[in-house]
Amino acid sequence: MSYNKWLREHAQKHKEIIEKLLAENLTQDEIIEYFDFDNMKNKERDFCPLYAQNKKCHDMEELNCYLCSCPNFCFSDKGIKKVDDKTQYSYCGIDSKDGRQGVYGETIHQDCSGCQIPHTKAYVAKHFNLDWSKIMSICEVKSANNH
Repeated sequence: MSYNKWLREHAQKHKEIIEKLLAENLTQDEIIEYFDFDNMKNKERDFCPLYAQNKKCHDMEELNCYLCSCPNFCFSDKGIKKVDDKTQYSYCGIDSKDGRQGVYGETIHQDCSGCQIPHTKAYVAKHFNLDWSKIMSICEVKSANNH
């Protein structure tokens, strides 16, 4: 699945949850709290395939799933640049010390599994928008060789 396809599909799932929560008149803080991993795995099982396994994508006690993908995750489905004989498709826009570039055959992708930045309630509150796709709109690298 391409990054763009995943982003579109996830944005739709996110939107449906937000619409439900707004219909319940939840505040911004209550919405952020709703996206707590333990709550989401019980109430929104289809939001993430890891919920069925009771598995977190990041090893942290209080994982917030509002920003399931990070606004600092920069990508291009067409590839960003060539590195030796491999194509790089993603990178961290803030060069987090906890991220790394993973090489998978002929491709290079950002591995964010060691980073917790976007999964804290404080970070979500700072970057909050009811429209998740607006937060994530900065991720796509529009042309190759931008990094």
